Amino acid sequence: MRIASFNVENLFERAKAFNLQDKDAVRVVLEQYARINDLFNQPAYNKADKAEMVDLLAKLGLTERDDGGEFALLRQNRGRLLRRPLAGGTEIIANGRADWIGWVELKSEPVNELAMQHTAMVIRDVGAEVQAVVEADNRIALKKFSGIALGAIGGPPYEHVMLIDGNDDRGIDVALLSKSGYEITAIASHVDDTDAQGEIFSRDCPEYTVATPSGERLVLLVNHLKSKGFGSQGSSNAKRRRQARRVAQIYRRLIAEGQTNVIVLGDFNDTPDSAPLAPLLAQTDLQDITAHPSFTSDGRPGTFANGTKSNKIDYVLLSPALFARVTGGAIFRTGVWGGTKGRLFPHYPTITRAVEAASDHAAIYADIN
Repeated sequence: MRIASFNVENLFERAKAFNLQDKDAVRVVLEQYARINDLFNQPAYNKADKAEMVDLLAKLGLTERDDGGEFALLRQNRGRLLRRPLAGGTEIIANGRADWIGWVELKSEPVNELAMQHTAMVIRDVGAEVQAVVEADNRIALKKFSGIALGAIGGPPYEHVMLIDGNDDRGIDVALLSKSGYEITAIASHVDDTDAQGEIFSRDCPEYTVATPSGERLVLLVNHLKSKGFGSQGSSNAKRRRQARRVAQIYRRLIAEGQTNVIVLGDFNDTPDSAPLAPLLAQTDLQDITAHPSFTSDGRPGTFANGTKSNKIDYVLLSPALFARVTGGAIFRTGVWGGTKGRLFPHYPTITRAVEAASDHAAIYADIN
């Protein structure tokens, strides 16, 4: 059987800000979006809070209209946050969270039609019996993608489609697809896991139990750890380390319970030698598929963008029992726009520019007897 992970970077719709070519500009928008919603959730707003809200609303383009921003809009569902006098300016009239219900959300736009087709082609050509999906819109979108988009390019739809809404409201959740004969028999979510610093997972770390046709049982922990996209490097690294530590705890608990066939996979947003991933990669007996003698390497260890060593951020980690039964594995780069002109990797001939690529991430898979 083949088990794969692929960050699809959304299927049908994606936040407009994510499509900016300037990654620093993306980071600025995301930080402003996160900060203003943090301010909104405070029990009481003081003078400094209100001044910062006005400043952030202006930066997000929401001073004159709730939907005036290029990348964001303001929801005011009950009560009012602000008023906009005819003379101009913006005045925050709510004095705390209890005075109104609303938030700032990111505007979305349709994914490029060819990019969606190429994403389907990658999943078709990888052909995994069990496919982990990172950055999926929602379960209904994923089910339609499997049933319609895959079918349109000659790929068989997946029998089982499961996604649990996570803690991220931007429509970038983790999910699992499995073919007929690989039934998802149990699900456990970790969206509510907390530690001394608060909520742990940016999305979730769902446990999916899958029964194989031979009667064996697999447990998959699908992950999308904290990105480096916004926030300070220190805070992002600390969050990612907390997440890696918790995933390692869940893994050890599963092994102690007698679950010998465990896979931890997904987009970890960091390299194998990084301190944040050490609790998972250096302090457990999980083995990276890329370290197996049967793994087929193309000379580039990375899974993101140009595939350099510093871009190895997607993983398939296997418990010792599964690692011993590996028969192969590889990084599937077709569909990735590599290099400034997309010439580093073989790709589908219908990809002529970066926006038409399936993803910035390559798929990665393990074949197991």
